[in-house]
Amino acid sequence: MNKTQTSKSTDTKEDVTAQTTSLDRRHFLTAGALVASGVASACVLPSETTGKVTAAPAQEPPRPPDAPESGDLSVAAHRVETPGPHGVVTAGHPLAASAGLRMFMQGGAAGDAAVATMAVLNLTEAWASSIAGNGFATVYEKSTGAVKALMFGGAAPLALDPTSDPAAFDWGVKAATTPGAFDGWIELLRRHGRLSLAEVFAPAIELARNGHPIDPSIARIIAIREERLREHPTSAAIFLPDGKAPAPRQILRNENLAKTFEALVAEEQAVLAGGGDRDKALLAAREYFYNGPIAVELDRFFREVGGWLRKEDMSAYQAKWTTPVRTSYRGYDVYSTPPTSRGGLEVCMQANLIERFDVSGMKPGSAELLHLQAEAIKHAKADIYAYAADPKFANVPVEAMLSKAYATDRSALIDPARALPFPGVTDFRRYDTSAPPPPTSAQRTADDEARFSDTTSLTVVDGEGNAIVVTTTLGGGFGTGVVAGNTGFLLNNGMRLGSTSPYQDNVNFVAPGKIPILNNSPVVVMNGARLWAAFGTPGGETIGQSEFQVLMNLVDYGMGIQEAIEAPRFAVKADPNFYLPGAKCLLQLESRFSQECLAGLQAMGHVADYVGPYAIGSIQGVRSYENGAVMAGADPRRMAMAAGW
Repeated sequence: MNKTQTSKSTDTKEDVTAQTTSLDRRHFLTAGALVASGVASACVLPSETTGKVTAAPAQEPPRPPDAPESGDLSVAAHRVETPGPHGVVTAGHPLAASAGLRMFMQGGAAGDAAVATMAVLNLTEAWASSIAGNGFATVYEKSTGAVKALMFGGAAPLALDPTSDPAAFDWGVKAATTPGAFDGWIELLRRHGRLSLAEVFAPAIELARNGHPIDPSIARIIAIREERLREHPTSAAIFLPDGKAPAPRQILRNENLAKTFEALVAEEQAVLAGGGDRDKALLAAREYFYNGPIAVELDRFFREVGGWLRKEDMSAYQAKWTTPVRTSYRGYDVYSTPPTSRGGLEVCMQANLIERFDVSGMKPGSAELLHLQAEAIKHAKADIYAYAADPKFANVPVEAMLSKAYATDRSALIDPARALPFPGVTDFRRYDTSAPPPPTSAQRTADDEARFSDTTSLTVVDGEGNAIVVTTTLGGGFGTGVVAGNTGFLLNNGMRLGSTSPYQDNVNFVAPGKIPILNNSPVVVMNGARLWAAFGTPGGETIGQSEFQVLMNLVDYGMGIQEAIEAPRFAVKADPNFYLPGAKCLLQLESRFSQECLAGLQAMGHVADYVGPYAIGSIQGVRSYENGAVMAGADPRRMAMAAGW
């Protein structure tokens, strides 16, 4: 095994080497400073054949750092890592990251920054984020050393008819699940914030009222969904100004959402003005949303248009703090979200399955490595999709699925040289006598292809060392597609196929009051008692796969956070879905992988092909070092940005 696999004690060395592996012109500034000070008699230059740093003869003068010939032949990352001694925020849009940073500059903590960031994402990534969406957070609390999970996924309405056409769950008034996000926001503010809701919502209110220039990629997404958005006047009024899809960089406003945010702030401020404390004030805003005028407006609207969501669904809702799923991977502790997330199980199970293989001699991007990763993904998903469901409705054998005994047996089925078909399901009663029996085999239906998902993720670390990773979603693009009445916000279509199973005998088949399974799985990695890394990503079925690959980039290959994020990724896609035994699997490789890698995978029996060069996921992450350095990275696959203070 290599050093990064076996030694926690190498972290001090990593503090130094992590800064010397970024191959760009900044090396020459360092070299020039060393020569000028007489500290060294040789300058640092990149090898012309490998791009790695080598020592040049002392008599050769350093080249100017801006000279064209000084540029490296290859670079590990195109964006720089972002430091933040007083706090870092990395999120899916620059304005959102800036809003989070603004909270730190006003004296706020990690919870304030996370919620301010999410509130702005309602405007800048409205197709993937909403106060009425769903999601998960994984939280590291520095004072106690604890890692906690916060679940704010919404349940199917109690009035739902599960015999409905599955297409009804994809789009429109019957697709809405109970909003969970705002209760999650309140919990993060109560436990991990110190600012008022008025301060935290201020950036979002300003942008909602005055508008912002929309990113060209968002304009393209609105154009793709234009005809569907036009079906609902409340949605068209916001997203189709002047009756058509907006042009790139056109100013987009949402006055009704500004009013909704202001109404929540007014409830908080009234309690504070009356002498109430911060916690009571935040709970008053929550009451206004889940039991007050907003819940009443949602009930009115969905009754009027024929939907199922009711005030009783809102009143019964509560976000939940719980224990994250956890495993150890080559000496590091990996934490993520439990069911009703499947992605947390996926990250941990994939890590357990590949841990028995020595990958130290395998190069990143090689067919040999990708093959093992793909087989681990397939074996984990076959079991996860058979058992993962809302624990209130099913016995999910979590401990058995995370056990090393299971991982040893399951990984023994992986052939290091040959791709196997999508594997069968494990009988977990071998590892836990209380586990349920394996499900019966499902049969294809007329409509069982998994739907696409649209999500966003953010990571914050405050100046005290507390970390919050949140992955939040509207489900499919624009969620239900229906802006609810005069609220200005969209709701999650969490019941769409993929988040629910199309097969009635599966534990995740849709049912009234059942929380559909999401893939959202924010990750925290600990080195003993010390925060080591934190990251999350959108990407639907690819979420756990992307996080698994980034985890290996960091642990097995010692990459810095930005390099680990930018490295090419692949995804396993199932036809028609991962619920169906015997599903056909396709490997989708970002086109930056070599032709040699693609050919090698095909020679091992994989069906594999290229997708775009930056097409899979959008990791926002942080790496924390023993010397106190906190470095954030943002994914160039979307319009993400990291900001530090």
